Amino acid sequence: MKRKRVLAVVAVGLVAAVAAGLYWFQPWKLWVNETVQEALPVAAQPSVQPTTQTTGSATPAPKEPAVVATGALISHEHTTSGDVRILRAADGSLVLRLENLDTSNGPDLRVWLTDAPVIPGKDGWFVFDDGAYVSAGKLKGNKGSQNYTLPAGTDLARYSSVTIWCERFSVSFGAAALTKV
Repeated sequence: MKRKRVLAVVAVGLVAAVAAGLYWFQPWKLWVNETVQEALPVAAQPSVQPTTQTTGSATPAPKEPAVVATGALISHEHTTSGDVRILRAADGSLVLRLENLDTSNGPDLRVWLTDAPVIPGKDGWFVFDDGAYVSAGKLKGNKGSQNYTLPAGTDLARYSSVTIWCERFSVSFGAAALTKV
C-alpha cells in the first residue's frame, strides 16, 4: 500500500513538472509561425469641403511619414533578419516599423527601443535590459512587416538600438543598431 502511495505522489509530481515546463518554455511555438503584414502607416486624408468652384485638383494623396532612423537586424539567441525603420508621422507621432522580419516564435516576445549597444554573438544576448528602454509592445508576429506606435514623448536621442526581447528568459532574439537619418 505504501509503495502505491509513493508511486502516485511521484506520478502527480511528474505531471505537474511536465505541465509547468510546457507552460514556461512553450516549445510548440518553435513550429508555429505567425505572419503579420501591415501596410506602411500614412497620414489620414483631410476631409474635403465641397465648394462652388472647381479647382481642378484631386484629393491629395496621404503623406508618407518621414524616416528618422534605420537599422538591420542581426541574430542573437535565434536566427533573426529584417529591417527596422523609425518613422515620424505628420502629426509628430513615432512609429517603429519592422520590415521583412524573420525570427523564431517564442514565449513573451517584446519589441524594445533601447540605449544598449548591439554586440554580435553571445555577448550581445543579455545587454538590453541593463539600461534604458522603451517597450513598443508585444511582438505581433515572428514573420512579416509590422508597425508599433512608440509612446508620446519618446526622445529618440536617448536610444540607439531595437531588440526583439524575450522577457521570460531575459534574452535578445535579434537586434539592430539604429542610424539616424
